[in-house]
Amino acid sequence: MDDRTLNDLLRRFGLSDKEVDTYLSLLAHGEAKASTVADAAGVSKRYVYSVSESLAERGFVEVNDHVVPTTIRANPPDEVINRLRSDVDAIRPGLEERFSRVERQTEQFEVIKSRVTVIKRVRSLLADADSEVTLSISADHLPEIRDDLVEAVDRGVLVLLIVSGADEAADVEGGLDGVASVVRTWREAMPTLLTVDSAAGVVAPPELLRRSNTDRQAIHFSQEQLAPVIVGSFLGNYWPAASEVATAPPASLPVEYANFRHTVFQATLRLRAGETPRVTVGGRWTDGDEPAEISGRVVESKQGMVEPTTNEFPVEHSLVVETDDGETVTVGGQGAFVEDVEADLVRIEVDDQETDETGATGEE
Repeated sequence: MDDRTLNDLLRRFGLSDKEVDTYLSLLAHGEAKASTVADAAGVSKRYVYSVSESLAERGFVEVNDHVVPTTIRANPPDEVINRLRSDVDAIRPGLEERFSRVERQTEQFEVIKSRVTVIKRVRSLLADADSEVTLSISADHLPEIRDDLVEAVDRGVLVLLIVSGADEAADVEGGLDGVASVVRTWREAMPTLLTVDSAAGVVAPPELLRRSNTDRQAIHFSQEQLAPVIVGSFLGNYWPAASEVATAPPASLPVEYANFRHTVFQATLRLRAGETPRVTVGGRWTDGDEPAEISGRVVESKQGMVEPTTNEFPVEHSLVVETDDGETVTVGGQGAFVEDVEADLVRIEVDDQETDETGATGEE
């Protein structure tokens, strides 16, 4: 092997040019004084001492400072190579783990060309849903994913569903019992739009699910920057145009949600039933970014999930809380800046005061 190739290979292991020269000089001498190595490598004696300590830490050399003058000995190449190989083997799992994670992140889009694959991806995403689903699908294809929707609702997932190509619940084969938190229908054909946990989803043109000989294509995406945009379009453009036909009953209390839209949905159902739910909110104050924890009674909700809607713009979902200190605080979800508090986690409970007054909890 020529010197240039050897130098290049050693530099790949993190050695600088001077470190390579010093190490190769030590290999040529076997063991030598710092002054001898300095002359051969063309560096200062002080630099040799400094470099030798660095090379010794990495197993290339051994510094004999118990003798006078101090000598530096190159370790046998087999020992050096074995140590380097051991280091490489040690970092392999960490490198492979990070490579796999990056690889998954780069696979952000998949082009889908068949109806069967669209339904397969929708079912797979619904099975993985943890907190929230927004979905529009035609009445003809709802039966294919009905069980997956029911299971998601049973897991406590907020499911906002538009069934297209239907005027009312009676037009949907098998009915709508248990398939979503809120169901709306729209007689017009519309794209299949699915988002799961504001992180992944599917967008498919209506022609792809209706016809087998179309050249239209769908997209399966996994990108946290895109999913909220799809959710915003769903809530802002399609949801208001559809008609509400079914709403699930409120969840039994107490219950906790990290998904703030689900918190607002449940609080709204309680308010509509004449109750005043109590909440404990953990998050941050939006004006100073300091940690916040408040407790109090929900006196108002601003939302667009169930009728009548009370929000001023489609993605506004917030609560007005009268705290135990007598203050009125507005609470929003992730990214909140208009509200007083950005919530990370909310616990909803029965208001003890209300229970004492009525003698009932409203729970089964």
